[in-house]
Amino acid sequence: MALETTVFTFKISVPFADWAKGFDSPEVVAMHEANAIKPLYRGVSKDDPESVVVIHQAEEGIAKAFFEASREAVEATGHIYDSTVITSYLAG
Repeated sequence: MALETTVFTFKISVPFADWAKGFDSPEVVAMHEANAIKPLYRGVSKDDPESVVVIHQAEEGIAKAFFEASREAVEATGHIYDSTVITSYLAG
């Protein structure tokens, strides 16, 4: 399998600092590690405090499959699941 970089953009229903606490929690870190997903970046839009980007790297298909299987945990952080746009990239 190839290494894939996956970009998730989405809206949040809580302040970014609160969302980030959930994303950075030991439980979520452990879930990422257990699935061999490496978070590369997370940030909030300068222009829209409800718009967030997360960039992960993992073997092809892993990050998207993990996201799709984790709806309840994702929504518990304040992430608006149905607002998510996922774009994946492979190193040529």
